[in-house]
Amino acid sequence: MLDQILAVLSNPFFYRAIIAVVLISILAATVGSIIVFRGLSFLVSAIAHSALAGAALAIVLDQYGIIKDMNPTVGALLFGIIMAVFVGAYGKTEVRERMEVAIGVSFALSMSLAVLFISMMKEYSVEAWGLILGDILLLSTEDILLLIAISVIVAFIFVVFMREFIFVAFDAEGAKALGVNVKLYDMLMLILVASSTVVLLRGVGAILVYAVLVVPPAIANVVGKHVADVMVKAFIISVISGVIGIVVSFPLHVAPSAIIGIILVGLYAVTIAGRR
Repeated sequence: MLDQILAVLSNPFFYRAIIAVVLISILAATVGSIIVFRGLSFLVSAIAHSALAGAALAIVLDQYGIIKDMNPTVGALLFGIIMAVFVGAYGKTEVRERMEVAIGVSFALSMSLAVLFISMMKEYSVEAWGLILGDILLLSTEDILLLIAISVIVAFIFVVFMREFIFVAFDAEGAKALGVNVKLYDMLMLILVASSTVVLLRGVGAILVYAVLVVPPAIANVVGKHVADVMVKAFIISVISGVIGIVVSFPLHVAPSAIIGIILVGLYAVTIAGRR
């Protein structure tokens, strides 16, 4: 057992993954909390699959020689932001049902395009499946730097406009009545969600990005006493579950994101049961 622990601690990929977990936790505590407050958690899955379609298109364009050496992350980010802008433009802020319809339509289109572009690939693409499944232990230095950049930008924007985001999330109609540009802040929030979701794809994959971005603040929202308390607890929950998932995945030789997802869902179930 001691030998396994020493092996984990001596692995450079372990420390890179720990850095990624801390950065992911920052996004979960900020953007994830606003998503939960706003009641639009389904948006994360929709944007993740939209980003997957963009990444697949970038790979197809590269394979067919239309745009050589196009980075799939760039395609993913473009599609994710386009999808967020569409939802923000079509979905009416004050009417939640209309926003949900916009997300549902975007989700259906994104999945259709993703399947279409993947079927057009000339050969098996490791990058495409890497974005679907993800592996936090295989993040490159470039991936970590991108995650750092996005996390810093998102955290800065969130801190600057935190009061407006929270106001709109809890009372969009009241904010509009007081002269707040609800549409603008909603659009900015959607773009932050898109950017955060895309940058997490390489680490946890499109399938599990929902778990790491939404479930920690969802748990914290049950036990938290106020907004700041929810965000702090969401960060702590995300970090602890991430570290445990990485440590457990080493001896089992399984994907860390899967273990993290199982831990978070189990913790959420226990929290809900305990609250009741």
